[in-house]
Amino acid sequence: MSETPTNMKTLLAFFAAIPAIALSAPVYIGTGADGIYFANFDTEKGTLTEPIRAAEYERPGFLALHPEKPVLLAVGGKNKVAAFAIHTDHSLRFLGDADSGGKGPCHLAVDASGRTVAVANYGGGSITTLRLDADGKPGKTATCIKVKGSGPNKKRQNEAHTHGVYFDNSNRFLFVPDLGIDKVLIYRFDPASSEIAANTLDSLVSTPGAGPRHMAFSPDEKHAYIVNELDNTVTAAGFDRSTGALTTIAAVPTLPDDFTEHSSTAEIEVHPSGKFVYASNRGHDTIAVFQRDPDSGKLTLLQHAACGGSKPRHFKIDPSGKWLLCGLQTDNSISVLPIDPNTGLLGAPQSIVKSPAPICLLFP
Repeated sequence: MSETPTNMKTLLAFFAAIPAIALSAPVYIGTGADGIYFANFDTEKGTLTEPIRAAEYERPGFLALHPEKPVLLAVGGKNKVAAFAIHTDHSLRFLGDADSGGKGPCHLAVDASGRTVAVANYGGGSITTLRLDADGKPGKTATCIKVKGSGPNKKRQNEAHTHGVYFDNSNRFLFVPDLGIDKVLIYRFDPASSEIAANTLDSLVSTPGAGPRHMAFSPDEKHAYIVNELDNTVTAAGFDRSTGALTTIAAVPTLPDDFTEHSSTAEIEVHPSGKFVYASNRGHDTIAVFQRDPDSGKLTLLQHAACGGSKPRHFKIDPSGKWLLCGLQTDNSISVLPIDPNTGLLGAPQSIVKSPAPICLLFP
């Protein structure tokens, strides 16, 4: 048999390498520490490489991606919103930052046009929209609204505490869960000017003392799910895409009935299939798994899965839908739990790696 030509060997080596490349997914990690970190995730084995610092910045907690440009945005420790250029090696280059318009920015989102970043300022109880320039860098403030009100929990609800910002797929509405006033505020959004209307549409009103924190839409956008930090529940709501209205369906607990110790929820996500909803319990230190009825939107509890450590502040389902990566903030680590795509159930942690104060996990 004749020897394989050199150019054929090169081609064979190239194609043999393709599966290995496809199995690696980059992950950025927002932290309560000294910068944004980066790691590679093996989607076949469920393992994460040791995170390395991709950019230095003070407490860059929550992260968001620009929809068109290789740009990552983050809220920062000095009441800032920062932008970073993403290099091909996944390192980051600081582009610039701007004032968040309030105290304690904790969450942000970029609209579908890539011209606006919205920010929730927890400490100041305000929502800000900022214009993004041609490079994706935040600049001029378009709108800054101070929310007024309070709730029955005197320790946590003495005033408004906006905790999340979410654009719908049509890019016409901005949704803002506010932990302090027990509402999900709904604003009309103008992508041309980056402004939100000063008067909200009818808000989704939660149970008094519930403390809405974060939310997630189902892939078909028929329903929204709001995780309530203070009373440890998830509110299922119907979503009218034409009007932006949210209508409460039911609220379900995230904790077992016999659990009496302190716990608070943190994050919520809908599985890419739309069949399951996941919420994290800090204190019980589990991920609550729910079956979603695609017609009614109702949730049925399936499981409380141990997350492999304490205080699961944030988690992210990988694009394949096979793994859940969980940031354990007080443990300074990230655990990886397998997902059964047929049942939605979580398995025992496949791996755990050290990572400084993880607050947000993001697949670019």
